[in-house]
Amino acid sequence: MRQWIIGAGATDLSALRLDTVPDPTPAADEVVIKVHAGSLNFRDQAIPLGKYMGGVLPADQVPLSDGAGEVVAVGSGVGAYEVGDRVAGAFFQNWTDGPPHANAGPALGAAPAKGMLAEYVALPEKGVVRLPESLTYEEAATLPCAGVTAWNALFEGGRPVKAGEKALVLGTGGVSLLAAQFAHAAGVEVYGTSGSDEKIARAKPLGIANSVNYRTYPDWGDEIFKLTGGHGADKVIEVGGNGTLAQSMRAVAFAGEIALIGVITNAEAPPAPHALMMRGSSIRGIFVGNARMFADMAAHIDRHGIKPVIDKVFAFEDAIEAYTYQSSGALFGKVVIRIG
Repeated sequence: MRQWIIGAGATDLSALRLDTVPDPTPAADEVVIKVHAGSLNFRDQAIPLGKYMGGVLPADQVPLSDGAGEVVAVGSGVGAYEVGDRVAGAFFQNWTDGPPHANAGPALGAAPAKGMLAEYVALPEKGVVRLPESLTYEEAATLPCAGVTAWNALFEGGRPVKAGEKALVLGTGGVSLLAAQFAHAAGVEVYGTSGSDEKIARAKPLGIANSVNYRTYPDWGDEIFKLTGGHGADKVIEVGGNGTLAQSMRAVAFAGEIALIGVITNAEAPPAPHALMMRGSSIRGIFVGNARMFADMAAHIDRHGIKPVIDKVFAFEDAIEAYTYQSSGALFGKVVIRIG
């Protein structure tokens, strides 16, 4: 079979190479997945640059946490899956339910875990989740990281957003657009930000009817607060990081929550947290989520007919081009790689 490899010690995309290796066979309690599609997340940009958690890769690594396919072989002891089942790998291989814990990993696509940018992958039964029935493999491949992250941010923890409340999503990347779609389907009023009026217009059919151009309004947090009639966003899906957190604090509602995912802009020091104190609001850290969250998200997708936004699909052989495009300013939604 073929698989993409990030070479040990990588510091740029030139370390990506396409290798041929033997097909995997399932060990006890494992299934082998024929992967039909994978998708890129922002962490996938950091790993070959040596800038992800743990730094430079100590050994060759198959990339991508996100891949969807079908079970083609099962090992002894497997009871939940059979050949032909449509599945994905769970982002965290040892986090099936409950709150975050120290032994949730490994996380697919980074050392020391396996990755999904391969024609076949063998995974433990507990590290596999069923796909939404209504989605294609390419659509479902967008979900294990970005989809579960968006779901966790919106509906988990001590302050889940409810119908009739207001949510704010930042930008038009995969997590933000999926969060907007999930929230809109749940009866939540969705607000957004973007640096492009064209992208703001494209986002309206997804349920983001009220958006602020952050280039026109650098203090966009105040503008969002005004747009909500002085209520603020009950839930802020904060994907920016330190560079946007201060504005999110200005946009959040009294007793609201900022779901902190942000890894995109970290050039600035974290802002002072006094704005949270004044509004009785809070920040909750989000690091993807567990397998049960994936199942709940999948049911929500099927129930409401949600279709993840795919910006562009690349061939398996063109994975490096997919990486380059995903890091560009043209991105709107998810970048998918068709594998087999």
